[in-house]
Amino acid sequence: MTEAELNIIDGTPLDMLASRRSVLAARLDDPGPDEEELQRMLDVAVRVPDHGRVTPWRLQVLSRQAQKELGDAFAEEFTRQNPGVPEDRLHLEWIRPQRSPVLVIVSSRIVPDRDGVPPVEQLLSCGNVCFNLLHAATALGYGAQWVTNWPAYNENIKATLSIPTDDHLVGFVHIGTPKGPPQERQRPVISEVVSRLDSLP
Repeated sequence: MTEAELNIIDGTPLDMLASRRSVLAARLDDPGPDEEELQRMLDVAVRVPDHGRVTPWRLQVLSRQAQKELGDAFAEEFTRQNPGVPEDRLHLEWIRPQRSPVLVIVSSRIVPDRDGVPPVEQLLSCGNVCFNLLHAATALGYGAQWVTNWPAYNENIKATLSIPTDDHLVGFVHIGTPKGPPQERQRPVISEVVSRLDSLP
């Protein structure tokens, strides 16, 4: 066994994976990652299983100005769907994409006619990009949250982001410095979700 393998078993990588916790976007503050740190995160994010090397995902990193413009789009679309919405409720939609120093939007780029690579596998690969981005942020000492909510399923918001209709907006990934330690939550009991098969039923 190599030294690297020993480190993964006995050192911090496995500990990090075992203790990773999402931090609510509303509890992420400055400073965010600098350009070098963000680039490292993005490099790690796309190092995921990709059957057939389809590269079925795209990432958009939004500047603060772009986040504000997206907030404007959220508010406009939410008002269109909910005429007469109270101002305080509308503010929550406007601030939604502006709650963290860094916002990365991950969308799919499914290749529907790729032999041997079903669309569902491509979509799962895209989800792995979001999760790897959370891991990378955590490894560099930042907090992160992967969220969706109604904007991820709204065609007008997708169009605002130049995401084709047939593609999926898989996640808004917020990254920043946690305002405090994240609260742990109850985890599944392994014995209730894992079974061991000595033979098939």
